[in-house]
Amino acid sequence: MIVNQSVMDICASIFTIVYHSISADLTGLSRDSIYDQFVCRFWMTKRPLWSMLVTSTYGILTMALNRYIAVIYPIKYKMVRIHYYVPVYSSVVTV
Repeated sequence: MIVNQSVMDICASIFTIVYHSISADLTGLSRDSIYDQFVCRFWMTKRPLWSMLVTSTYGILTMALNRYIAVIYPIKYKMVRIHYYVPVYSSVVTV
């Protein structure tokens, strides 16, 4: 879980650095070019950045919930965690 969270945080940091270091000139964009459509709809809306930040936040939330359950219900957590918590964590973070 920690490695997955670290990868998400590194990706979010890289996207943040890239978005703030690259400035795009929007005056020359046309509707006919596929590249210009990509820049306008995907890059300038900062979708990759926001998706990484949201994924990182959900990863932290999931880890905190996992630790909370482990502290409150330690015996039950040990019996159930292999079959339930690990697949749920993986599916929540990738969504």
